[in-house]
Amino acid sequence: MAVREWAVKLEAKPKYVVSTTRKNFPWTNSHHIAGDLRTAVQALKDATPAGVLLGSGKLATELDRLDLIDEYQFLIHPRIAGHGPTLYQSGLPSTRRLELVSAKPLHNGTVAMHYRRERG
Repeated sequence: MAVREWAVKLEAKPKYVVSTTRKNFPWTNSHHIAGDLRTAVQALKDATPAGVLLGSGKLATELDRLDLIDEYQFLIHPRIAGHGPTLYQSGLPSTRRLELVSAKPLHNGTVAMHYRRERG
């Protein structure tokens, strides 16, 4: 039941999709971000004071390279996969210093961590 409630809430929220190949988006309230990524995402950030959540490692890498990420929220699961892609697979141009905002253990052993990027 909780998964369905979460899905209903997610469906109602605006979704912004960055894609060079996909043009149709079957999800309700979906918006395609096209053109210059830096300009489009900065305009979205300016128009969304509460923030924008993203869920793609590849997009996170590109936005971080463009210096557009202010905060990070990670879910650390109690599993070691031993394979697969890593966050920032191809690296970043410099180190990111982060300040812990909160850390919350969840009932299944996962820890939700919220960091703010230190500037300067």
